[in-house]
Amino acid sequence: MGKTTAVTTVSALCIAVLCGLAQAADLPQALGKGEGRLDIIAWPGYIERGQSDKNYDWVTQFEKQTGCAVNVKTAATSDEMVSLMAKGGYDLVTASGDASLRLILGKRVQPINTALIPNWKNIDPRLLNGAWYTVAGKTYGTPYQWGPNLLMYNTKTFPTPPDSWAVVFQQQNLADGKSNQGRVQAYDGPIYIADAALFLKATQPQLGISDPYQLNEEQYQAALKLLRTQHALIHRYWHDTSVQMSDFKNEGVVASSAWPYQANALKGEGQPIATVFPKEGVTGWADTTMLHAEAKHPNCAYQWMNWSLEPKVQGDVAAWFGSVPASPAGCKASALLGEKGCETNGFNQFDKIAFWKTPQAQGGKFVPYSRWTQDYIAIMGGR
Repeated sequence: MGKTTAVTTVSALCIAVLCGLAQAADLPQALGKGEGRLDIIAWPGYIERGQSDKNYDWVTQFEKQTGCAVNVKTAATSDEMVSLMAKGGYDLVTASGDASLRLILGKRVQPINTALIPNWKNIDPRLLNGAWYTVAGKTYGTPYQWGPNLLMYNTKTFPTPPDSWAVVFQQQNLADGKSNQGRVQAYDGPIYIADAALFLKATQPQLGISDPYQLNEEQYQAALKLLRTQHALIHRYWHDTSVQMSDFKNEGVVASSAWPYQANALKGEGQPIATVFPKEGVTGWADTTMLHAEAKHPNCAYQWMNWSLEPKVQGDVAAWFGSVPASPAGCKASALLGEKGCETNGFNQFDKIAFWKTPQAQGGKFVPYSRWTQDYIAIMGGR
């Protein structure tokens, strides 16, 4: 390294340090008294107060300890979450990776001071500094839960578990001798294009897909072609978990992508349901509790972000939703989750999951998310 280069590098380091100090100065340095209220946008099943099952309640104790009354607005898709955050009136959102960057770049959320969250120390090292919530050295929220999008199936239709996503993407007769047409589902969200791309990555390697969220034009068109073919098979594009569960019970649906939450609920009702991790791999989600840029109750919000990382809370959420705790200590802290709960929910599969993230154009090299949205709406409409 030459002298000039060394000086430039040192200067750059100094600037980076100064920038870091400036960022820290912009963040709150202490918490005040709770404002008495907290408004959260969350995925269904993420914030429970014992109304569904009295054993699953991580809200009541928080309210008693802090005086912050928790109000929850459930959202079925990431697009709905982004829309609600744009309208405002909420303090926190449990955003998946296909929403978090949009929220950050759209200035809908604000960076947080992790020093004000004592339980930050509990976070799984694999989630620290995740690209879906850390931008330009700033941290936008606390990791909450993560997990895979699994293939859920009816065990009476499939005595032997299906090992491939082909059962939902390609017309075929299933193990019971009947066609899969009208008996499978796909997710009602543009990010599902990545599921098609992941299937093509394994089945059409000549396309050269390396990242199912960063597709060039040829790869993207191949994914759209697969999804248009799939349309003829689809019973329903699902986004409402309760509707999907009803379809499996009452409408003859036998296979679909699903969250572990639906499978756990159906199995709890004694339904013939199981899940599998197909050979092509799976997409998944690593969700972050993010603070609205104009949150009206920031003190309560910080208290909730800290509370959400309590090991028992983490374990209880994972037990209810079928997810994996953002805090590994949660694997042993919840009687509801059980000794092997984390292993069952995919704790050791982290490196095999293609986590949701917002597709970026990167100077025109890849197809941007705006086109994903337009094209997927057209596909669901049969175009």
